[in-house]
Amino acid sequence: MRYNRLGQTGLTVSELCLGAMTFGTNEGRWGSITGLDQDGATALVKQAVDGGINFIDTANVYSEGQSEQMVGGALKALGIARKDIVVATKAMGTMGEGPNDAGTGRKHMLDQIDASLKRLQLDHVDLYQIHGWDPATPIEEALEALNDIVRSGRARYVGVSNWAAWQIVKALGIAERRGWAKFISLQAYYTVAGRDLERELAPMLQAEGLGLMVWSPLAGGLLSGKYSRTDDGAEGEGRRASFDFPPVDLDRAFPIIDAMRRMAEDRGVSVASIALAWLLYQPVVSTVIVGAKRADQLADNLAAVDVELSRAEMDELGRLSALPAEYPGWMIDLQKNYVASKMSERRQPK
Repeated sequence: MRYNRLGQTGLTVSELCLGAMTFGTNEGRWGSITGLDQDGATALVKQAVDGGINFIDTANVYSEGQSEQMVGGALKALGIARKDIVVATKAMGTMGEGPNDAGTGRKHMLDQIDASLKRLQLDHVDLYQIHGWDPATPIEEALEALNDIVRSGRARYVGVSNWAAWQIVKALGIAERRGWAKFISLQAYYTVAGRDLERELAPMLQAEGLGLMVWSPLAGGLLSGKYSRTDDGAEGEGRRASFDFPPVDLDRAFPIIDAMRRMAEDRGVSVASIALAWLLYQPVVSTVIVGAKRADQLADNLAAVDVELSRAEMDELGRLSALPAEYPGWMIDLQKNYVASKMSERRQPK
């Protein structure tokens, strides 16, 4: 297991992060993903920590709070010292039937950090994240609430999930101007079969120094290699058979899976390990969130840290998964050559 700085902070996190979305038994929109009771959750946390993971990510909406409860219960049962674990949670989603039970308004955010800490049995989280875009609340209100949460000691850092690049940059500018705590990370979807993030978000993250936490790195299980192509889409055992999320272009995905299958067979590892290893090679990635319901699934994910891909293999996957050119990207690439052609190559050691 390797460890990376999260963004430009001094916070060091494992390159794999245990996602706790599977923790809990409450039904709901994400019912096909959940299913673990407290004993099962505790066993996975122990396996993850024993495997070198020091980072756990959850959210208040996961199993309507049960996930946070089980994360807290596992940490307590296992006697894991607070200094040895990095805990992240999120807020924005619906947590009740009232008009203020969702969103990034000040009342909801301040109420939810207290509720999350109670469920987690902690006095602070290391990373508190806005879970999505709230069009009804001014950015300034949400950012001031996050700043107050940090200043009160209830969170060490703040981050965001599922925002567009322009929204994040606008928030960073507001926070800098006001002297408020700034986002240190983005949690976003990114896979070898879904590289949309590279158009705007990845360049922004690198320019602004934010860390990237990748969610659904196997595209809802599609990149596990356990699905086959059919006339109607993809067929196989797993949650994607009943819950087709996140959206994936199957015409692009299956040639990539075929190539990864060959690489996996050459090494005696799973297709999933190759898909995760590809992400670990991406310079914009700080940590990859892996979730599991069973010990063998988590072990398979942990094995990815030992997979080394050759330059030729990375080039092949890059070619198969390359995004089609879009404006203004193709114009930027064209025009940057104007300047590059006038510059001498840097001296290289012989």
